[in-house]
Amino acid sequence: MSFSTPLSLPKTQTAAVVYKQGGPVQFRDDWPVPTPKDREVLAKVLYTGVCQSDLHTKEGTAAGADGNPITQIKLPHVGGHEGVGRIIAIGPGCGDDIRIGQLVGIRFASRICRRCEFCLGGAEQYCIKSTNHLHHEDGSFQEYIALDTDYLTLLPDDVDPVVMGPVLCAGLTAYKAILNANLKPGANQWLVIAGAGGGLGHLAVQYGLAIGARIIAIDGPSKQEFVKSLGAHKFLDFTSTPNLVQTVCDITDGGAHAVVVTAGNHKAFSQAADMLRVGGTLSCVGIPPGKAFVETPVSVIVIKGLKITGNLVGSLKECLEAVELVRRGIVKVKVEVRSFRELPQVYEELKRGDISGRIVLKVGDDDYPSSKL
Repeated sequence: MSFSTPLSLPKTQTAAVVYKQGGPVQFRDDWPVPTPKDREVLAKVLYTGVCQSDLHTKEGTAAGADGNPITQIKLPHVGGHEGVGRIIAIGPGCGDDIRIGQLVGIRFASRICRRCEFCLGGAEQYCIKSTNHLHHEDGSFQEYIALDTDYLTLLPDDVDPVVMGPVLCAGLTAYKAILNANLKPGANQWLVIAGAGGGLGHLAVQYGLAIGARIIAIDGPSKQEFVKSLGAHKFLDFTSTPNLVQTVCDITDGGAHAVVVTAGNHKAFSQAADMLRVGGTLSCVGIPPGKAFVETPVSVIVIKGLKITGNLVGSLKECLEAVELVRRGIVKVKVEVRSFRELPQVYEELKRGDISGRIVLKVGDDDYPSSKL
């Protein structure tokens, strides 16, 4: 099978490989470079974010829709779904809109059927036949990756590849959560963000501000200065505030219009709905390990007319909308760039909750000639 490329491609690459769930990350320098098949491209990975979902999948603690751990994953496992790369080879059958040198995103979803009710309805992240870079296909924790051009995330040429990776998962999920929070743009409504200093949370704060919401940010004391710098109107330290629910209700004169929980901790969900006013929306994002519950009586939900919604990333259209807000400088992604081989240390920091914003790993050099872009 022939493919098009102006470059000489290596046969092997470096990849961060996990051989069994709960096992360590092992860097393999002899991992095969894939050959792009029909309607595929080969991209050189430049940068990739590190998501909590990568950690939970590696550890075998990621919860599925039934609340049980997800164990049916491809092994050996190569994680990563917040990547940015550049197309360096094009397989047969690709359209004329695909060209060498384009920037592409490596997102959670890898392939969709384009025919089921969810794909046809613009909610293809729920495609019944979809595959993803977390459980089914090797992701962005490798130097080269094959991508399906029928569901390719083409990025504008002028975006910063350093910051754009986290937008493809954390940013998209945060953006979708704000869309689902039923807030009225420009109405100065109260929005609580639980986990406001994390990778998803700091973006949710900014997407909320972009629609004119007043933000109450909840996180630990080490995140206070950072979150306030984003423009949050109030900050509550969950470790020292005696009664978070009552404090939120006092600040908002009866409860917030919406609460977005980005923290992957069951405690953040337990009383989140109690912070809402009549008609408010709880927008759930973070997925705690195991079977976590929203501990709000049904009577409260019914009598107050509350709405509860979940947010599994978003569609490609919504992804590009989230990207555009970052491209225009309305939302700024806080990243700290580390070397690719620091992935194990980053996982340990994620376990401790020590990271503000997002860690981005530099995987490869962007050595494509700028004159050809």
